[in-house]
Amino acid sequence: MLNQITFFERFETDILAGKKTITIRDKTEIDFELGRVIPVATYEAGRVFGNLKILSIEAILYDDINEDHASQENMTLPQLKSVIRDIYPSENQLYVITFELA
Repeated sequence: MLNQITFFERFETDILAGKKTITIRDKTEIDFELGRVIPVATYEAGRVFGNLKILSIEAILYDDINEDHASQENMTLPQLKSVIRDIYPSENQLYVITFELA
């Protein structure tokens, strides 16, 4: 069971403002208990900047990522797909983690 979730520092402001409400991860980063509140930290420095409540985890294929997901990530669809490909260059089976600030 994972005890915290990390994000690139560039996403901190959007998370704290409630503009980013999902993250798309691979299978190595989804072992969270639904409903649990966990610390959220920066990937680069491990600095904790808040707590998130994990609401849901749903499987998705890369090709099924759509404008709704982009909106929940506070990005355009091309930006989101580019970021995902940068992080997971060959992964097609992904997972949408929905969260809220706690």
